[in-house]
Amino acid sequence: MYHLHVLAKRPTLPLRTTIASLIVPPDAILPLKSDSFVEPYGTSQWDPEGEAMSTFGQVIQSNPGVLPKESEKVLWYALHTRSRHERVVEHRLRESGLEVYLPMVQEVHRWSDRKKKVEVPLFSCYVFLRCSLTPENRNRVYWIDSVLGFVGGGAAGMAIPDDEIENVRMLLSQTAPWRTHPFLKAGQRVRVRGGALDGVEGIFLSENGDQSLIISVNAIQRSLAVRIDGYDLVPV
Repeated sequence: MYHLHVLAKRPTLPLRTTIASLIVPPDAILPLKSDSFVEPYGTSQWDPEGEAMSTFGQVIQSNPGVLPKESEKVLWYALHTRSRHERVVEHRLRESGLEVYLPMVQEVHRWSDRKKKVEVPLFSCYVFLRCSLTPENRNRVYWIDSVLGFVGGGAAGMAIPDDEIENVRMLLSQTAPWRTHPFLKAGQRVRVRGGALDGVEGIFLSENGDQSLIISVNAIQRSLAVRIDGYDLVPV
């Protein structure tokens, strides 16, 4: 009866909520993480003004220095999309607040009576996404009908190193001539030193007297070749 007497003096606290807080059902035990603990089921605390503050099932982190899980790391991933749906996917992902990269290039399309420059995706059917693979972000991705899935093994996909994305960004931002190239996996890896492409890494290739640098995005097995005649190269 003591608790009911206290309630009479605090009309702002609903009777039903307080009675529930006095009874702990057997199934109210919550699983604990090694770095967390849970306040007792349905307990209440009071703020400085005397108002009730619910801590119902509240999880409190006891060790903020624990390293993030693999799924909580913010990394680049490639999404496989339906053909010609790359821009739709990019737009929908941006709308949901995610960081997206869709590299675009200009091509000349010719018809019988005319020709026109059009902007098309550099890598057809692929969009790059930078996020943590939390359940919330996965739902944002898979709610888009045009997304076929993450590229790589398993549901998590294959993370893409930041430098591979930055190499593509830098190459497309320069006026140096480049072309698409069959994907290369082996060869001498070098870094450009100095000039507009300073810091770009790739595989050195020499064909018929022309020197090229092949940069690749391994997850989608796509490569670009840029001529580097006159550039200073250092082995990586």
